[in-house]
Amino acid sequence: MRQFNTGVPALTDPTLTLHLVRHAPSAPNAARRYPRPDEDAPLTPRGEALARTLKLPMHAVAFTSPSYRAQRTAELAGFIAPEVAPALAEANFGVMAGRTWAELERVYANLPWHWTRAPSDPTLAFGPPQGETGRDFHARVQRWLDHLPETGEVVAFTHAGPIHAALRLTVGIKAVETPPCTVVTLKRGSGEWWLVGMSTPH
Repeated sequence: MRQFNTGVPALTDPTLTLHLVRHAPSAPNAARRYPRPDEDAPLTPRGEALARTLKLPMHAVAFTSPSYRAQRTAELAGFIAPEVAPALAEANFGVMAGRTWAELERVYANLPWHWTRAPSDPTLAFGPPQGETGRDFHARVQRWLDHLPETGEVVAFTHAGPIHAALRLTVGIKAVETPPCTVVTLKRGSGEWWLVGMSTPH
């Protein structure tokens, strides 16, 4: 796993450690198409193998997206009964769901470039037709962050969109690559968030 770390001096106030885990590779990932909200996509054989290599604190409180691919990743990583959190579901891509980028360009020309801004910007009041706006998507991730415990350790199995939204909302990172099985670790203390590290599969 490639890793980097950033840090701040230890704080005297109690802290929360949050590990955000993108689910292991699934069939839609391999096909490079946007997932449908109701899609229970299985992990690929490589995805199953990668999920087993995840090293996470087993004492942590665990949450998972409602999707099968996230729940299966959690199970293979050793978390048998994580709490299902609807807020950790992937963004609703509306008319983009189920299509590859090439298919979207064929049908909608340049419009998809405009729509894809929504999941990365909490200020936008638009999104893909029949999908979530940037504002609504980030609001649900923020509500989940706001209800995390004050101290301890949390592991959340989710998707690229919620991870990117959480990074934007907590530490202001606007763009980052998070391949399947990426683990992003954040800490919160004294009312502030900071990035501790990120690991990605080879």
